[in-house]
Amino acid sequence: MMSFIDRHRDAYGVESICAQLPIAPSTYYEHNAREIDPTRVPPRLRRDRELSVDIQRIWDENFQVYGARKVWRQLNREQIVVARCTVERLMRALGLQGVVRGRKCRTTVADDSAELPVDRVNRQFQASRPNQLWVADFTYGMPSQRSPPEWGPSCLSMSGMHRSSELMLQ
Repeated sequence: MMSFIDRHRDAYGVESICAQLPIAPSTYYEHNAREIDPTRVPPRLRRDRELSVDIQRIWDENFQVYGARKVWRQLNREQIVVARCTVERLMRALGLQGVVRGRKCRTTVADDSAELPVDRVNRQFQASRPNQLWVADFTYGMPSQRSPPEWGPSCLSMSGMHRSSELMLQ
């Protein structure tokens, strides 16, 4: 955005360009001042730049498998005091991610070439009489905390209009 304003500022002026873009003229001027005078950069940005170099170095030295927690611990071992949330934020900004142990869970693998079933109710799940509409749903996930951690269909629920619902319609 700044380069666009720089290219067109002579023809249109900074304020008129900023009025059309989602940026305040003061932001543009501050950005230019920071490029000329690096001491105007806020302390957090300066520290983030320094930490980003260290975070990238540690991540690369450890075969790009360290996550935020291990990078944070290594920084503390090297006497670089930093909050873990800061390491998480900077790793996200740098696009760095640790390796996840185990398999990733894939609950559904859709087949795009498969023919979809016909929607017989046009997504209108309302019935005017008993036994007119029945809907079934598979809930796919962990059955419970106590059972072995295996993914699978854990619940089949069927619903429809029952006799007790007749009274509600009248």
